[in-house]
Amino acid sequence: MASLNVGNLGEYLREQRRNAQLSLRQLSEAAGVSNPYLSQIERGLRKPSADILQQLAKALRISAETLYVQAGMLDEREREELETRGVILADPSINERQKQVLLQIYESFRKENGLGTEDTEAGDASGTAGGSAVTPPSH
Repeated sequence: MASLNVGNLGEYLREQRRNAQLSLRQLSEAAGVSNPYLSQIERGLRKPSADILQQLAKALRISAETLYVQAGMLDEREREELETRGVILADPSINERQKQVLLQIYESFRKENGLGTEDTEAGDASGTAGGSAVTPPSH
């Protein structure tokens, strides 16, 4: 089986797994992914879906967005924006209205600096609060 062009995802996953001191089998069980499939991902033979990457990220206790970037599903700037929004949304010290105002200010600064996107509205601020899923854009 030829290696797919999935960047350094497999190497990155292997490194994260080793840093977490997990065997391939332990990670596969924790993530609910078969051992052979995980092995193929680490060797660059399979390109996992966003859902599988999310399961692996949760088991490794790392950001799913980081894995999306490694897999080429999300660029670094998009990941940073999602993480920023997620941190704001997850902050228990401010109420929902304050979160929305803060996200609107954040978006206005991004637009002012030429980074705002037409399809991103501050009111539609889906992020990663409390480990909830973020669907990466399809390319």
